Amino acid sequence: MTENLPLQPAPALSVVIPAYNDAQALTLFLPSLCGFLAAQPGQQEIVIVDDGSRDALAEVCRDYVPRLPENTVLRLIRLSRNFGKEAALSAGLAQAQGEAVVMMDADGQHPVAVLAEMLALYRNGADVVAAIQADRAHESPLARTLKRRFYHFMQDTHRYELKPNAGDFRLMHRKVVDALLALPERQRFMKGLYAWVGFNTVYLPFKPEVRAEGQSKFNYGSLFELALVGITSFSQKPLRWISRMGMLVSVFSLLYGCYIVVDTLFFGRDVPGWATVAAGVMFSAGLQLICLGVIGEYIGRIYEEVKQRPLYIVDETWHSKHK
Repeated sequence: MTENLPLQPAPALSVVIPAYNDAQALTLFLPSLCGFLAAQPGQQEIVIVDDGSRDALAEVCRDYVPRLPENTVLRLIRLSRNFGKEAALSAGLAQAQGEAVVMMDADGQHPVAVLAEMLALYRNGADVVAAIQADRAHESPLARTLKRRFYHFMQDTHRYELKPNAGDFRLMHRKVVDALLALPERQRFMKGLYAWVGFNTVYLPFKPEVRAEGQSKFNYGSLFELALVGITSFSQKPLRWISRMGMLVSVFSLLYGCYIVVDTLFFGRDVPGWATVAAGVMFSAGLQLICLGVIGEYIGRIYEEVKQRPLYIVDETWHSKHK
């Protein structure tokens, strides 16, 4: 249900917060965020995207309205189910009305104090101010290693770069937001899209805060799925590797075949037993299955795109100014 509201001046800053079962975390995060926004000039906006939460997140947002600063409005976008963080971010960007838009997590790990530095860089001419985690000590060594290798793998072009440790915590000019919203793909890997649209980007190191409440919704399985979306959306390296691997195996097979023919014709030796043949067939079959799996991932992404299903469905839009 969308409310019909009188026209309001466009906010100077919109803060987009995707949330999934983060009711308790929001009760701790909203006071510090509102304290910062209250000191800013002009109208401010908080856009919370409820990504199919099963807790009291909507009630927390409504109950907080009396404590909002005079210059701040709160908008709640409730999606019809859990569509994932990438879709929730896109929904928040589509609803945000500010001239500048910043995205933050609801768990409090993105420090509100960094917003002042972001705004200063933005006012000095930056189109995008992306926060970079200067320290990943809170993550396991395995997670740090996998992420480092992933970003190294994704440097597939000299035209744009996926900056390691730069996540969704970033401030963007309205023109950057409009460029992101104009991209039509359904399988969205936001970190890749930020890099693809370009614009004048400044990177700001920060140290993440300790999670205010709860646990991360991203486990190794969900991170692996996100990595697959990123690879199939922004890299053709796996397909190139398959081509080169096929050529290499073909060359070795041709050379080995020539060796067998020459050895048999000139020296009259019989071909060795079936063990070598069986091992070669099994190796070749395994290699083909791996290649088919990689190609299947790319075809699956194409299938998802051609269906043209919406990225998300909004169930309800609620505004703190509605009486």
